[in-house]
Amino acid sequence: MSELPKTFDPAAIEARWYARWEATGAFRPSRPDAEPFTIMMPPPNVTGSLHIGHALDVTLQDVLVRHARLRGRDALWVVGTDHAGIATQMVVERQLNERQDKRTNYSREDFVAKVWEWKAESGGTITRQLRRLGASCDWANERFTMDPGFSEAVIRVFVRLYHEGLIYRDKRLVNWDPGLKTAISDLEVETKEVPGKFWHFRYPLADGVRTADGLDHIVVATTRPETMLADMAVAVNARDERYQSLLAAGAQVLLPITGRRVPVIADDHADPELGSGAVKITPGHDFNDFEVGVRAGIAARDMLNMFDGDACVVQVADGLIPDALLGLERFDARARVVERMEALGAVERVEERVIATPLGDRSGAVIEPWLTDQWYVDAKTLAVPAMEAVRDGRIKIVPAQWEKTFFNWMENIQPWCVSRQLWWGHRIPVWQTIGMTRDADDRVTQESYGVYAAESEMALRQRIESEGETRIIRFFEDWDAVIQDPDFAAFDRDKYMVLVRDQDVLDTWFSSALWPFATLGWTGNESPTPDPSPEGEGSLLAKHYPGDVLVSGFDILFFWDARMMMQGLHLMGEVPFRTLYLHGLVRAADGSKMSKSKGNAIDPLGLIDRYGADALRFTLAAMESQGRDIKLSEERVQGYRNFATKLWNAVRFAQANGIGASAAPQAPMAAKAVNRWIIGEVAATVVAMDAALAALRFDEAANAIYRFVWDVFCDWYLELVKGEVCDETRAVAGWAIDQALVLLHPLMPFITEELWHALGAREAPIIHARWPVAAVADDEAAAEIGWLVRLVREVRAARTELGVAPGVRLPAHLREASAVTRARWAAHAGTIARMARIEAAEGDGPAAGAAQLVVDEMTVVLPLEGVIDLAAERARLGKARDAAAKEAAALAGRLGNPAFVEKAKPEAVAKARADHAEKAAEAERLGAALARLG
Repeated sequence: MSELPKTFDPAAIEARWYARWEATGAFRPSRPDAEPFTIMMPPPNVTGSLHIGHALDVTLQDVLVRHARLRGRDALWVVGTDHAGIATQMVVERQLNERQDKRTNYSREDFVAKVWEWKAESGGTITRQLRRLGASCDWANERFTMDPGFSEAVIRVFVRLYHEGLIYRDKRLVNWDPGLKTAISDLEVETKEVPGKFWHFRYPLADGVRTADGLDHIVVATTRPETMLADMAVAVNARDERYQSLLAAGAQVLLPITGRRVPVIADDHADPELGSGAVKITPGHDFNDFEVGVRAGIAARDMLNMFDGDACVVQVADGLIPDALLGLERFDARARVVERMEALGAVERVEERVIATPLGDRSGAVIEPWLTDQWYVDAKTLAVPAMEAVRDGRIKIVPAQWEKTFFNWMENIQPWCVSRQLWWGHRIPVWQTIGMTRDADDRVTQESYGVYAAESEMALRQRIESEGETRIIRFFEDWDAVIQDPDFAAFDRDKYMVLVRDQDVLDTWFSSALWPFATLGWTGNESPTPDPSPEGEGSLLAKHYPGDVLVSGFDILFFWDARMMMQGLHLMGEVPFRTLYLHGLVRAADGSKMSKSKGNAIDPLGLIDRYGADALRFTLAAMESQGRDIKLSEERVQGYRNFATKLWNAVRFAQANGIGASAAPQAPMAAKAVNRWIIGEVAATVVAMDAALAALRFDEAANAIYRFVWDVFCDWYLELVKGEVCDETRAVAGWAIDQALVLLHPLMPFITEELWHALGAREAPIIHARWPVAAVADDEAAAEIGWLVRLVREVRAARTELGVAPGVRLPAHLREASAVTRARWAAHAGTIARMARIEAAEGDGPAAGAAQLVVDEMTVVLPLEGVIDLAAERARLGKARDAAAKEAAALAGRLGNPAFVEKAKPEAVAKARADHAEKAAEAERLGAALARLG
């Protein structure tokens, strides 16, 4: 047994123990015959660094995997990083820019090589930070979504889905980032409110037609005037009486500036209660308008597209955009369009408004809905088995309140755009058969004759040749490579088959959807039933798929969780995980969203530096209540650091009193009531924690062990046995500490491992200890010590309230005490005298001038005459009680005012309620103290 230092220093402990765990393979013990437990860490971006959301997510997973490991299961926590196409390419391009260099100065192959160089040098930041948090992942099998085996799986899945008709190319609207020049997902779009304008334009009706109100025009409103250059209709509601005659007549609008004639159509998207009830429809540049256009029978290929990839104006199919507007950047075009509309007298009015504006979360550019050809997954088909799995219970969503959101999204799911216009990522394995055409000026352009998907050029060549192809097959990386080829002039369709590779890469969410099985070695070549034997190639996959629990933020329920369900069920024929646990967001202490701009963001690494990883982990777990966000404050973390210090000092007390490691996991035999009581308290804590962790109630698990360590063991048990530590007590106390350390280990791994070894020599580290099994509680001992605790607590509270000096011993007269109570008093008289500073006295005691405490059936009378100034104490207590009652009444009146409750800020109302509860309790407490004086 090594003596613990007086001061608890988490930094030194954490660095030492994590290195030892990882070096000895402690995170993946050899348990081939044990029941598996599998959990998949959502792969953080390789460019990332630990933020407070990661800290919560990883802490909850680590609690579960350490708990499973302690219960003897073959626990596998799969860890790795995502290649993060956009973020990583941006990082490397930014580095090039700092050297006055740029990506386009390199070939695609050379640029990708630079990204791999960056990954080797700088891509491990977040994994090092995960170690600081104590994440006990299987680092020996760390994965990366661009690893060769994983990449093989990604490519093979794409090809399979393509040939099954579940991946296809289509022209649809996407979130286009003009800064990055790529499509991005909804998750990568941030909506911010910015000052803007709402223009109301008059669109003249064609052919002399008028509305029911006699107007020769329709008023439409827009925040993006430039898009009117690509308008294709004006929509009104069929129920709107103002426009029914226009619909009946098949009326058209003559658009200002372009002169394009567009129809007035009926669609429920137009709300008669809003503005004029008419809506301009630009299906090529607005998501709602796109759906209106489809309902109106406009094919996507026929929708007008007025922007290029830089969001500059280009000519549309009908050639009606004036030349003076061509080439203008969209916001410059907006100003010119407004000027022209004003000159035409077509501006009815302009409103100042706050506009919800979509921005690229990385580029900061305003996102443009853009009509372009992209690759899509038929998510609607794949969603059906996933919904069935949730409905029939094969996948359980916790908290259950998220099921409604899940089904609502899945039932209305849209095609999933999986292509990105980047160089870094999984290249889409598609080749187009290209032919060449020449115009009158002998300029050569490409023409596509067909599309092929294959795992590689070799596989595609073999397939084409097996189909009897006799032409010379040539593969090219892009169109530029074709025209730069020396044989270019001789290429003709009869002699050559020219195949050009698709330029796009796959969305990182596509590859990460394969995470639950591709990380286990699945590449798509496996037999339907992998060999599960330890020597078999599919042993890891066969044993650890599907996973047990997936812990995820609710914000990626659809971007990752649902897509893993879809891909797992389709490709593996089995759910990827059995339980999906969705946690809330970590917010600032006042409930507001954390952000650097607000200055309220909390750096988890800074908290670890100040208070230790254990304190941060315990805080996050204790505050994780299903369905609620976490309002985090540094004071809470500091409080749980104090909890760790309390435990540290308890073990130092044990060492000083000869209490060491337990001899066996079973509870020792005990005769003393206090020892039988603490054994029962351990048993109750085991039961509580088992139930809490089974239900994924992290807060209840944390509260159960906190209560035992702080309130039961430290504050009461150690105080009750102090000065009376016999051999039996040493054995029981050592066992109770061991049990507490194991129970606490999933939440606070570092301090528990340190204290585990400080108590004596161990056969194994605590990370491989045995999870406690609840002992049989002793009801008689629980009742006896429960009475003793209540008695001491009541006396201490009364002494404090009444201002009795700590060193003063008081006589205690027992009224109406039963024989059982008197026997208990006699058995614990020394403890009562030491802890409550009272001693039993004969008789019923004085009728006045005494404090009267009721403990069960007994009244304890404590004479105070000559001990305190009774009159002054009555006056003090009465004054304090009245003041507290007055404040409570004032706050109650404020809370009873509907104007305050409805109009005040939520945090102000919450504070008023908390203050009212505090003052009301204080008034009641002071009143009780006053009543005790008689």
